[in-house]
Amino acid sequence: MHVTGTKGESGLEKLMVYSIAISIIGSLVVTPILIPFLKYLKFGQSIREEGPAWHRRKSGTPTMGGISFILVSVAVAVLVPFIFYKRVSVEMIALVGSSFLFGVIGFVDDFIKVVMKRNLGLSSKAKFLMQIFVSVLSTVVLVHTGIIDGMIIIPFLKHPVDIGLFIIPLNILVQLAVSNSANLTDGLDGLAASVTLVISLSLMAFAYFMGNFAVCIFMAAISGALVGFLFFNWNPAKVFMGDTGSLFLGGSVAVCAAMLKLPIVLIIIAGVYLIETLSVIIQVTSFKLTGKRVFKMSPLHHHFEMCKISEKKIVMMFTAATIVLCIIGYFSIINFC
Repeated sequence: MHVTGTKGESGLEKLMVYSIAISIIGSLVVTPILIPFLKYLKFGQSIREEGPAWHRRKSGTPTMGGISFILVSVAVAVLVPFIFYKRVSVEMIALVGSSFLFGVIGFVDDFIKVVMKRNLGLSSKAKFLMQIFVSVLSTVVLVHTGIIDGMIIIPFLKHPVDIGLFIIPLNILVQLAVSNSANLTDGLDGLAASVTLVISLSLMAFAYFMGNFAVCIFMAAISGALVGFLFFNWNPAKVFMGDTGSLFLGGSVAVCAAMLKLPIVLIIIAGVYLIETLSVIIQVTSFKLTGKRVFKMSPLHHHFEMCKISEKKIVMMFTAATIVLCIIGYFSIINFC
């Protein structure tokens, strides 16, 4: 279901409001029900020894809380269009399915950590191979169904560019990079949820102006669900989203960007994600080559923690930076909105 034409005629504004409102309420209802259930199952977070020492007080906080906003956002994204249009579009199925599969990878990783008591979860190789599989599957489905083609929007250019079959490796690379980066960003109470909330709202706005129904509704559903989740994930967090939530969020953002022809623009609006990843790469490379560390600790949010900046201030800094980057992203594609 790809809506074009005037916004009033499409009724997209109404569905956006419904999706956000229902998702907020749903998340506020589901999350406090999930938290004691996770405690009962003893799905508590294990804190890695190499992390900041003061994080150890968070040990035992329920994790895998991302299940709540996954269930809520997926349900709303599927049911709202079905209720109003009596069908669910191929675009929505592809989008929800791809994002859900990234969440499944995170769930497996979390399950190994909290149930099998293997603190590192999936091996890095196994996790990466699973992400490659989902990224390839997602991209092939999007191309095969005609949801995406070789056209992409380059920041500040007035016309889209056709890169042909290079769209396949590009989108695979973006999905891998963004899902991993979102995963790394989930290191402080409310950080990944706050940053992703701004990104999802921006993608929702871009999709609205471009007339892309599926992305608009799905991002609205995720935005609302994250607002509700943040009531319980804000410092001091009562629940963590875990890899279940962070991989789902990263995957959904990347796939939505692909459907909007914005994988390159995503580098701008999801800049905080990527800076977090770059900080790890720089730290590891520097230490291996020179034996010296560039940052006091990586990812970058831990460096600021080691500089005695509070978690709440770091989250606000990173969220503010994301707002600025999303505004820049908007002006870089204003001709298409």
